[in-house]
Amino acid sequence: MTAPSQVDYPDILRVWREADAIPEIEHAWLFDHLMPIFGDPNGPTYEGWTLLSALAAHTARMRLGVLVTSNRFRPPAMLARIAATVDVVSGGRLDFGIGAGSRPSHPLARREYEAHGLPFHDAEHAVGSLAEACTVIRRLWTSDEPFDFDGTYVRLTGAYGKPKPVQRPHPPIMIGGRSSATLRVVAEHADLRNIPGGGPVDDLVRRSTLLDKYCAEIGRDPASIVRSIHLPVSYDQPGHTRDAIGEAVDAGFGHVILGLPAPYPTNVARWVADEFIGTTPTYRG
Repeated sequence: MTAPSQVDYPDILRVWREADAIPEIEHAWLFDHLMPIFGDPNGPTYEGWTLLSALAAHTARMRLGVLVTSNRFRPPAMLARIAATVDVVSGGRLDFGIGAGSRPSHPLARREYEAHGLPFHDAEHAVGSLAEACTVIRRLWTSDEPFDFDGTYVRLTGAYGKPKPVQRPHPPIMIGGRSSATLRVVAEHADLRNIPGGGPVDDLVRRSTLLDKYCAEIGRDPASIVRSIHLPVSYDQPGHTRDAIGEAVDAGFGHVILGLPAPYPTNVARWVADEFIGTTPTYRG
């Protein structure tokens, strides 16, 4: 994962092209913020989906996605169309990441809403609208006829999505988050569930167990949801990253996303493959 902030486009493009040529690296990711959440608060940040489409056109093999899209930023019908376009451009390589949006406790994340004229609703609204968004997006990707949708948070008239994504029935849906309310949405809608690492492993295991419970309540096999984790990479102390990967795998996480800090060293993708890959099971969409 290369956060598209405090870096230049050629730097990200270089890393993605390098990674695309290394078979051991199966997927690559951006994040979805509109302003920096680290480093210089007035530094550059690229819009995630626009950049993802450009990178999709410059790569040929890796799966790709946004870790994860903020459902607060874009109306779901518009997001469905954006994502379908990226899936077409990539030749069917999109993993569709989505979540409720930035935590209000993160001041640098909170400011991007006011700066872009976006409303910031409470957590109940954020999670409820996420569930409806997942329903609408999947339906736009799969329905052959226009439809209306009259939800609590989302209302559409004559909604129709075309072109459809390349992937059938639709791109895999990854939902990011750790709250109990979000995990209920995961149980109903997700093919993958992502959580940031770095915290106590016991907490990760408890939340996976809670997801298993929610799946059982609706009659879904918990094993049908791939457990994904985002872990930061240390260039200076790679052993720490290897230990974190090992703990995550032991805790049941089979899909590992490694966050690369900028600036990116020369041949960093090859270094990542040599240092870390082979220690974890792999996911293929």
